[in-house]
Amino acid sequence: MKKCIEKALQYVQKPARYAGGEFNAVVKNPEYMDIRYAFCFPDLYEIGMSHLGMKILYSMVNEKRNYWCERVFAPDEDMEEQMRKNNIPLFALESSDYIKDFDIIGFTLMYELCYTNMLNTLDLAQLPLLSKDRDSLTPVICCGGPCTCNPEPIVDFVDIVFLGDGEESTMELLALLEECKKAGLSKQEFLFKAKDIRGVYVPSLYEDSYNEDGTLKELKPLSGAPKKVIKAVVADMNTCFYPKEFVVPFISIVHDRAVEEIFRGCIRGCRFCQAGFIYRPIREKSVETINAQSKALIESTGYDELSLCSLSTSDHSRVNEMLNSLIDWTVEDKINLSLPSLRVDNFSDELVEKLNKVRKSGLTFAPEAGTQRLRDVINKNVTEEEVLTTCTKAFDNGWTSVKLYFMMGLPTETMEDIEGIADLGMQVIHAFYNNPNRQKGTGVQVSISCASFIPKPFTPFQWEPEDTMENLKAKQKHLLKSIPSKKIKVSFHETPTSLLEGVLARGDRRLNAVILDAWKNGCKFDSWGDKFNYDAWIAAFEKNGIDPFFYTKRRRDFSEPLPWDHLDYGISRKFLERENIKAHNNETTPHCRIKCAGCGANMINGGHCDARG
Repeated sequence: MKKCIEKALQYVQKPARYAGGEFNAVVKNPEYMDIRYAFCFPDLYEIGMSHLGMKILYSMVNEKRNYWCERVFAPDEDMEEQMRKNNIPLFALESSDYIKDFDIIGFTLMYELCYTNMLNTLDLAQLPLLSKDRDSLTPVICCGGPCTCNPEPIVDFVDIVFLGDGEESTMELLALLEECKKAGLSKQEFLFKAKDIRGVYVPSLYEDSYNEDGTLKELKPLSGAPKKVIKAVVADMNTCFYPKEFVVPFISIVHDRAVEEIFRGCIRGCRFCQAGFIYRPIREKSVETINAQSKALIESTGYDELSLCSLSTSDHSRVNEMLNSLIDWTVEDKINLSLPSLRVDNFSDELVEKLNKVRKSGLTFAPEAGTQRLRDVINKNVTEEEVLTTCTKAFDNGWTSVKLYFMMGLPTETMEDIEGIADLGMQVIHAFYNNPNRQKGTGVQVSISCASFIPKPFTPFQWEPEDTMENLKAKQKHLLKSIPSKKIKVSFHETPTSLLEGVLARGDRRLNAVILDAWKNGCKFDSWGDKFNYDAWIAAFEKNGIDPFFYTKRRRDFSEPLPWDHLDYGISRKFLERENIKAHNNETTPHCRIKCAGCGANMINGGHCDARG
C-alpha cells in the first residue's frame, strides 16, 4: 500500500473499506498484465460488496491470466476529505494503484440516484468527467447494470454502455481493447470497432434532436452504427461462468453471505416491474448445478449462510427437488438457507415443509396493491384469499411475523385502494388470531412497506405519468389514518427522491448537463436520505432551463419516440402497448408457463424461451 494512502486511513472511521487484502481477493503482478480493469460500484463498500454482478465479473475477468480486475467503491466523506486534502487520486483495493492509469473503468449502475457518485468517482480519479475531453484510448469508461435500459441521461460521461448480460460482452470488449492497444489505435478507432459487439452501445455514434414541444424527435445513428443495439443474453446458465469463491470482507456488509443465482428472468409479467421484463427470457440452472456451485462457495468462503438469488425463488420449475438437495447438506453442516422472493400463489405445503427444516425468520410477500382491481391492473395475479391462505400456512408452522410489500402511486390508484392496504394488513392479523394451531401466548407483527411507484422503461407503464409528491404524501397520510392496530407497522419511501428517480429513469440527453451541475452543487449519495439535497437538484434544473415535471407529470402518447427506443431488450413495443391497454381495462395476462403472451423474448435467444412448450 502507498504510504500516502496508509497515512490517510488513520483518519477515517472504517479503514477496512479501502485497505484491500481480504480473503480470496485476487492479486497479480502488474508487469505481466495486458489489461487492467477497475470495476467501480458507485456507493459505499458495504453496499457494493453485496452486489452479485460485481462478484461474477470480478472473478470472470481474473480467470484470464493476463487480465486483472480490481475493485473500487465510492469513498465516504471522511476518506474523500483525506484524499482531496492530500492529493491522493482514487485507487483500486487490490494494488492501491491509481485507476486513472488503468485500461478500462467500469461502473455498475443499479439505481439512478448513484449518477452523481459516478461523477464524483471520476473526479476523485483525477479524470475529465466528459467523454469528449478524454482523448487517449485508455482508460475507457463504461457502464452496465439495470440503469442502462435508458442510459441517455449519463451518456456524455461514458464511452461504452453494456446492455444485458455482462458475461457475454465483457470479455469480447476487453479482447478488442487489448488488440487496439497493441496496434496503437485511437479511441475513436476502438469505439468504431466496439459498436459491432452485441450488447455494446457507443453513445457518441448517435445524435439527438427535439420537437418544439420538447419531446424527442430522433436519436439518429452515425457512421454506420446500428439502428437498434441488441442486448447480450446468456443462453445457458449451466455453462455460464459462475465464481467458485467470493472475496470475504473484513467488516460487515449489507448481504454478508454466500449467494447462488438459481435462474435469471421471470415468467410473471407484473406490469410495474422493469427487472421482470429486461431479464427475459427465463433461464434456469439445473438442480445439480445449483447444488455444486453452492457447496463450492460455502467451502471457499467459510460462510454459514447461503441465499438463493432470483426474481422469484419459488418459480423455479424444480423448486422442491432443489430444496431437498440443498437441505440434505446445509442442515447437517449448520448452514442457514435463505429463500427470498417467495410468492403467495405457489407457497405449497411441500414448500412449507422444506422451510420448516431451515432457520425461521420473518416471511416476506409482495401483494403490491391493496385491492383486487388494482392487482389486476398491475397483473400481479394474486388474490386476497391466496395471501391469507399463505399467511395461515406460515402461522400453522410457527411463524409470527410477516412483511408485506406494496406500491403507492400506481396507475388508476384511488384512496379506496390505499384503504385496501390497511384492510389486508388487518385480515392477516385476524388470520393469525383465528388460527387454532397458533402457539398460545404469542403475538403477531405485520410490517407494511410502501414504495412509491416509478414508471420505468421497457415496462407497460413506461408511458404513464408519475404520481405527484403532493398526492403521494396525501396517500401516505390516509394509509396511516386507516391502520386500526398497533400490530401493523408502516414504512414509506421519501417522495422527493422518488421524483428525481422518475426524472432520471425516463429522461433524455438534455439531463447530462443537469446531473453535472447537480454534482457541482455538491450532490452525491443521493439515495441516502440524510445526504439528498432537493434544492441543489432543482437549482441545476433551473440553470439548464429544464422542467423536471416534463418527464414525470405527462402521459406519453404511443406514437412518441422514447429515449430508449434504439435499444433492444427483446420486449416488443407492441406487446407493451397491448399490456398498457389491458391494464386500463383491469385485464390480466397469464404467466409464461400458462400461455405465451408474445412478448418477443424468444426471438432474442435463438427462438427459445420458457414458454416454448
